[in-house]
Amino acid sequence: GWIASLDNSGQRNLAPYSFFNCFNYRPPIIGFASSGWKDSVQNIAETKEFVWNLATRPLAVAMNETSATLPHNEDEFIRAGLTAAPSRIVSAPRVAESPVNFECRLSQCIQLTTAEGRAVDTWLVLGEVVAVHIDESLLEDGIYQTARAQPILRAGGPSAYYGIDESLRFDLVRPDAR
Repeated sequence: GWIASLDNSGQRNLAPYSFFNCFNYRPPIIGFASSGWKDSVQNIAETKEFVWNLATRPLAVAMNETSATLPHNEDEFIRAGLTAAPSRIVSAPRVAESPVNFECRLSQCIQLTTAEGRAVDTWLVLGEVVAVHIDESLLEDGIYQTARAQPILRAGGPSAYYGIDESLRFDLVRPDAR
């Protein structure tokens, strides 16, 4: 997840998170995990809002720039040469160059624990999607075409990423649908 947020004073923050997923369909709830209480988590805890932005192959270098550890008042959008677009519902901006954005309101912020109940310095941030922006060129008969967006995902190690392309697609029909 590539997370945009604002602090209470309106200072922008943009940071990539390797641990991201969708957790519920109705209502749509997405989430990411932050190793440590970082600016993104602090901002979201304060404002109760954030925007998830799709990281794509054409945006990979800019996304990587936003992973730098910066002083709180330094703007990652500016550092990476990205455009902060206004959102429709939440105050946090969207990455204009990203073809897919989810505006979210905070649902829960959970500190993870070990099996024994010992708190660890990792936070699961869950947000309900309240608005969606999808580049229409990524839709075919109303269905999102994942490979067309060229999403990237973090792999093992400090610098490995993978892309998704149509040659890797396969289909499985659920047993109940046969």
